[in-house]
Amino acid sequence: MTQKNYHLSKLANNISPSPTMAVDALAKSYKQQGEDVCGFGAGEPDFDTPEFIKEACVKALTDGMTKYIPAGGLPALRDALVTKYKRDNGLTIKPTQALVTAGGKYACYLAILATCEEGDEVIIPAPYWVSYPEMVKMVGAKPVYVFAGQESGFKITPEQLEAAITPKTRMLIINSPSNPTGAIYSKEELEQIAAIAVKHQIYVMSDEIYEYLLYDGVTHHSMASLSDEAAHYVITVAGLSKTFSMTGWRLGTIVAPEPVAKAMASILSHTTSNATTFAQYGALAAIENKAAADEAVNGMLVHFDRRRNLLFDGLNSIDGISCDKAKGAFYLFPKMDSFGLSSADFATKLLNDKKVAVVPGDGFGAEGYMRLSYATSDEVIEKGLARLKDFCGAL
Repeated sequence: MTQKNYHLSKLANNISPSPTMAVDALAKSYKQQGEDVCGFGAGEPDFDTPEFIKEACVKALTDGMTKYIPAGGLPALRDALVTKYKRDNGLTIKPTQALVTAGGKYACYLAILATCEEGDEVIIPAPYWVSYPEMVKMVGAKPVYVFAGQESGFKITPEQLEAAITPKTRMLIINSPSNPTGAIYSKEELEQIAAIAVKHQIYVMSDEIYEYLLYDGVTHHSMASLSDEAAHYVITVAGLSKTFSMTGWRLGTIVAPEPVAKAMASILSHTTSNATTFAQYGALAAIENKAAADEAVNGMLVHFDRRRNLLFDGLNSIDGISCDKAKGAFYLFPKMDSFGLSSADFATKLLNDKKVAVVPGDGFGAEGYMRLSYATSDEVIEKGLARLKDFCGAL
């Protein structure tokens, strides 16, 4: 039989698989074999979508809201985003500056796709979300990494940013609260970063998908709201997946300067077109019904906070592991480089030997660390910690 040769594009050949998806797939394969796996890999809440959001979606289906709508999103939802950003973020925008996308991940990619091209450089603070570098490479641009470890609270300094900027720099990516570390930039820190971006006239993609998942009284600040000058350069991406446990709904949002938003809307019209119509009615209910939304989010936060403390205390009780207490999102990012294993080998051996799934830090640009999600039950956390302690003790 003749061997067939399949030509793949340079883009396809240049993409690295997602390490979070790889760990999740291996953990699920063990579960299918009947193994009791303690999974800390998933980046999604383990709660159901609030009923009032589901009901709005069901009503939209019943009412026949199943047709095309504008590529940029349901007009009523874009209007609601204007209200939301004024109310919650102190940012004044027009409806034409707000877009709805098929997931927060696509919102990120769209922001990069609309502003960056071959020969450009995009500064990515590490640890970073695993998809940022791949998105940058997909448009032909070059990721430039700036590392900020546990010693600096996983946040880059203005000096580090200045040193990384070159004439080719087109964009900086900031993710606060952060995946994978849960770190949050203060208002003063964001102001310093925004001032540098304005000075050098570079875009900032501010990924704020975890903006409502906050602990210990910290406050989230949207970079675009810090000054009129910042608003000219900041592209804010967010969504409803994490806040309302709507990961499968695939709804993201973008707020951008009007010329950039117009370009993004054009790209949407030729790629995904509109995100699912009836799902957007669920999103509209989530944004418009603030009382019900706050009740749902606050209810989840009570459980997340308890789990955060449980996991934090347990990790720091294990000899050889050092962990900072995250202030946002639902991840902890402990340091485990004292065991003489790479993060990938540590994670693989832990899963094979003890059936505990964590994500190795090298996929986030942070060798020597691992990410654990506490978007899981107390039982799984306690059982997983006991297994992890046994595993580390035997190394």
